[in-house]
Amino acid sequence: MTLQTTPLLAAAQPTVAQHPLEQLSAREIHEARRILADAGLVADTTRFAYLGLVEPPKSALYADAAEDDAGTDSPDRTVRAMLWDAGLSRSLDVRLSLAAGEVLEQRELDPAVDGQLPVLIEEFGIIEDILAADPQWKAALADRGLTPEQVRVAPLSAGVFEYENEEGKRLLRGLGFRQDHPGDHAWAHPLDGLVAFVDVENRRVDHLIDDGPVPVPEVNGNYTDPAIHGELRTDLKPIEITQPEGPSFTLEGNLLSWAGWDLRVGFDAREGLVLHQLHHTHAGRRRPLVHRASISEMVVPYGDPSPYRSWQNYFDSGEYLVGRDANSLKLGCDCLGEITYMSPVVADDFGNPRTIENGICIHEEDAGILWKHTDEWAGSNEVRRNRRLVVSFFTTVGNYDYGFYWYLYLDGTIEFEAKATGIVFTAALPDNSYAYASEIAPGLGAPFHQHLFSARLDMMLDGDTNRVEELDLVRLPKGPGNPHGNAFAQKRTLLARESEAVRDADGSKGRAWHISNPESLNQLGHPVGYTLYPEGQPALAMADNSSIASRAAFARHHLWVTRHAEDELYAAGDFVNQHPGGAGLPAYVAQDRDIDGQDLVVWHSFGLTHFPRPEDWPIMPVDTTGFTLKPHGFFDANPTLNVPPSSAGHCAARDTDAAAAAEPAKHCH
Repeated sequence: MTLQTTPLLAAAQPTVAQHPLEQLSAREIHEARRILADAGLVADTTRFAYLGLVEPPKSALYADAAEDDAGTDSPDRTVRAMLWDAGLSRSLDVRLSLAAGEVLEQRELDPAVDGQLPVLIEEFGIIEDILAADPQWKAALADRGLTPEQVRVAPLSAGVFEYENEEGKRLLRGLGFRQDHPGDHAWAHPLDGLVAFVDVENRRVDHLIDDGPVPVPEVNGNYTDPAIHGELRTDLKPIEITQPEGPSFTLEGNLLSWAGWDLRVGFDAREGLVLHQLHHTHAGRRRPLVHRASISEMVVPYGDPSPYRSWQNYFDSGEYLVGRDANSLKLGCDCLGEITYMSPVVADDFGNPRTIENGICIHEEDAGILWKHTDEWAGSNEVRRNRRLVVSFFTTVGNYDYGFYWYLYLDGTIEFEAKATGIVFTAALPDNSYAYASEIAPGLGAPFHQHLFSARLDMMLDGDTNRVEELDLVRLPKGPGNPHGNAFAQKRTLLARESEAVRDADGSKGRAWHISNPESLNQLGHPVGYTLYPEGQPALAMADNSSIASRAAFARHHLWVTRHAEDELYAAGDFVNQHPGGAGLPAYVAQDRDIDGQDLVVWHSFGLTHFPRPEDWPIMPVDTTGFTLKPHGFFDANPTLNVPPSSAGHCAARDTDAAAAAEPAKHCH
């Protein structure tokens, strides 16, 4: 087990040619802050809600098609900053040029129209300070036999609802949890019947709902406590994953190459991992597949209609910035095997660089059988093992932890998997009669909720003339041409305009979506393509006329396809926190642009609908969701025929027959 760390601070060194899609370095973040300060935009009361790289236009990156690695001429590095100034009650959206050292443009947001900038890390603590000094809150806690020192407050995004006197205010909502000692997991002790609506700009409680004390659950949520888990088991033998000759991939700057794949690994405070310029090389031909792949948004809406939780709808990307909250990973725990780490740099609330040590994990994994056949006619018995390249990060947003895993396979398959774990959000449940929550421990409930993601896939299959067709299984009736009733067919429906390309998965029809390039044909004369296979789990469960359905409209459908536009990056729009709704995908597709044979973006919504189980307490085993993109006519034949057989020297077997064990096969034929 070895470790290679690739710090990204070197990205801006003058002796190294910098690719325009390299991640921002600490030096560049310092410089961006200086430029903003020199322009008079940074005061003592200014906070940086977001700072990130503005990627060069797609056309500029592929201006010279003859270059193998387009974009090496290094266009100007442009930075976007979102600045919140509590002293001026002002939100600014700013773009600046690092090369010119000047602000290029700035816009002040109108909170009633644009909403608020993302939640600040600083505000996580502010809400507890505000409530600790509030007479109403202290009185409510006293009624429950508690003091502010015994209570932790979850800083929860406010959303947009019909509450009076909230428009234009920067708000958080707070739910309390009793913490019995500094190491106590307070999620075990929710204070029900009580919620505070907090104006964090003016540092005061805007509104309080207190319907009186509810018995606080007394269960133990400390999952590392021996009283909970008992003696640690001793029957698990170590699993060692080794690559004596090192990994099969190379990483130069942020250019990652492996088994015919090459791509650039980006990282953004809002989206986390961003994969740029995915190419695949086979038979000496390097071909573009995806220009940019990211998880553009995720939302966690709750289905509990009580006044204490009916507003719970968290946009973990747009409101809380999953990349900013990424974990520093531990070798042998978060990542296992021959690991290469990258350490991205983000800006803190004050615009200073903060390095997330080992925030990105890159490694190879065995992925089971690639292909296998025993043929008695030919006398052959062949098997090949599959493997995949894994690029991942983990993030913690309040009570939940999420892993974002991108997988690249030997056969050209691209897969994404989200792993959800952590602690379910809890509520008091004095009896097991509530229709909108599960009882997970005595007196402790967990409301029903969803974890919904939007993948943004800026496609580029052999160029930027792509199209999308919907594939459906068609069951045919028994009759002429189908006398035994065994025939079935596949229907292909072209999605020619944006208005036609807002679609839902349908497992009864095996529905999938084929992305192709009509100007690039395979040896059969058909357009080369990839097929997107959805899981087909439920979309957004809330009422169509609900607030969350307007704000998280992307989650109402599994597929959206739009014409590529440089400023259309986020499924729920640029500004999500307290936005009234309608931004993002609904606004994009309202243009109803032609998408047949165009430069297009495929947006795929997917996720988990969680009815919590007792087994999810006190910490939730990983649950997974995701999607698969598989080559479908992109190659002329199986592209993995050249994968060599595995050596038996890398296998081990326990065999009571010593003679059989003495002469293992040299290869896995």
